[in-house]
Amino acid sequence: MSETPRADDPTQPTGAPPTPGRAPQEAPSTREPAASRRDHDEDPLRGSRTSGLWVTMVVVGVLIVLLVVFTLQNTQPVDLAFLGWEGRTPLSAAILIAAAAGILITALAGSLRILQLRRRVKRQGR
Repeated sequence: MSETPRADDPTQPTGAPPTPGRAPQEAPSTREPAASRRDHDEDPLRGSRTSGLWVTMVVVGVLIVLLVVFTLQNTQPVDLAFLGWEGRTPLSAAILIAAAAGILITALAGSLRILQLRRRVKRQGR
């Protein structure tokens, strides 16, 4: 008479199906202690503030090169008039000044909204 292997039998192959009529045996925990896991998580090649700064500097450098190319390709002078001010300036300077003004106005509006939300949160916290 042939004997069927038990589910908890260490000689039974790992990938073998459990014996019918028995609950499947839970696999042994492969989790490492927290301290040991922490050592593995500290990958020496992980991102850092320095690597983030390096990426930022590369992006800023590329943007500056693009701005220089834009400025050199758009040197033709244009006449401008704004609220009674009149003048003549290179096209690239006029566009860059307008873009900078738009960024500043957007940043001001965003800052005011952040201050408003902070006050609201502070009031609700009381």
